[in-house]
Amino acid sequence: MRGVKAQTQRVRELGPGAAVHAGAGGGAGAGTGTGAAGAVLRRLVVPGALLASVVGAFAYVGVVDPNQPGHYPVCPLLRFAGVYCPGCGGLRGAHALVHGDFAAALTDNALAVAGYLVLAVLWTVWVVRSVRGRPTRLELGPVHLWSVGALALVFTIVRNLPFGGWLHP
Repeated sequence: MRGVKAQTQRVRELGPGAAVHAGAGGGAGAGTGTGAAGAVLRRLVVPGALLASVVGAFAYVGVVDPNQPGHYPVCPLLRFAGVYCPGCGGLRGAHALVHGDFAAALTDNALAVAGYLVLAVLWTVWVVRSVRGRPTRLELGPVHLWSVGALALVFTIVRNLPFGGWLHP
């Protein structure tokens, strides 16, 4: 019974992903690396895969210019209703960011650029907590979610009013 308690304590110390690896091969040297270094590498697999996906998407948008017609689908809300949605200009903004033109990115879609920044900060917090072996919990309550929705709604309304022309992509 003492061995189960020790293994449970080790899983708590290593973090949430350790339970999967705890019984698969036994000792401290099992897995990707040896000991603590292997545990850290295992905890960084998912954040690393997410980073690779995001870098790949930004690289694609950086190479395939959204300013040239025919490469990406047109926003249906803009096409059929003539209204800019909160995402309109997001690809052009990402393209501008990849090429280092921050002013153009903000002009194309300021909300998307702010979102990219927030996601980068959250990813960094996730990686730091993973390296330290601490659980990463992002507990968004209804107030947070309603606030994000209200911000997107206000952004959409203002960018479609005559005085919000500076927010048009």
